[in-house]
Amino acid sequence: MLEVTKNGGVARVTLNRPELRNAFDDALIAGLTKAFLEIERDASVRVMVLAGNGPAFCAGADLNWMKRMAGYGYDENLADAKALAGMLAALDRLPKPTIARVHGPVFAGGTGLVAACDIAVGTPEAKFCLSEAKLGLSPATISPYVMRAMGERSARRYFLTAEVFDAEEALRVGMLSSLVPASALDSAVDELAKHLLAGGPEAHAKIKALIRAVAGRRPDDALVAETAQRIAEIRGSPEGKEGIAAFLEKRKASWCSPKS
Repeated sequence: MLEVTKNGGVARVTLNRPELRNAFDDALIAGLTKAFLEIERDASVRVMVLAGNGPAFCAGADLNWMKRMAGYGYDENLADAKALAGMLAALDRLPKPTIARVHGPVFAGGTGLVAACDIAVGTPEAKFCLSEAKLGLSPATISPYVMRAMGERSARRYFLTAEVFDAEEALRVGMLSSLVPASALDSAVDELAKHLLAGGPEAHAKIKALIRAVAGRRPDDALVAETAQRIAEIRGSPEGKEGIAAFLEKRKASWCSPKS
């Protein structure tokens, strides 16, 4: 159902339900939440890659799960929705850089997984659909991440029409960060991971917190003061001092592996 491997500072979390196009249910949601929280606690992991086995990245909700949900009352639906929302929040708030490896179709809730990652690399075979409206539903739990990725204007269109859009359109609206041939997907992900491993782990965590704090705010006096405080704090931290010393001494920082 889910494969997790760790090597060289990179954790790879792979959806492994190829026969169901990696559609998720409550068990897979719980497994993903557990994996994200464990990766957050594991100091040896510096970068996480999220991928899928088989022809699709993630087809959204599993049909059998949907059948069960059809008989739920409000309280059961609320608990179920909170579990999905919690899993996406755990991914979004992971203090380590995350990369979505998007090789095929991404539908409904699967788009939330891609949008909640920091970087998304896709191939021309990838296609997207926010299909909830055609089921009489709303993309509520994934909306904060998808709207952040593609912007309100594009979200209005694709939330309402539930039309399929291709990888080039996904790149244009911001759902994908880059688009590469299928044969180059793994090398592109590995190259990004290499760049990320060269950054300070504490710096990455602080950068992600900075983005959450600054996004959407005007650069008023309060924000100017806050950002000055943030840089002053990180400059004085052990990692900040080591990074500056390594640069001045023309050597690799202590967090870099000999091969990086």
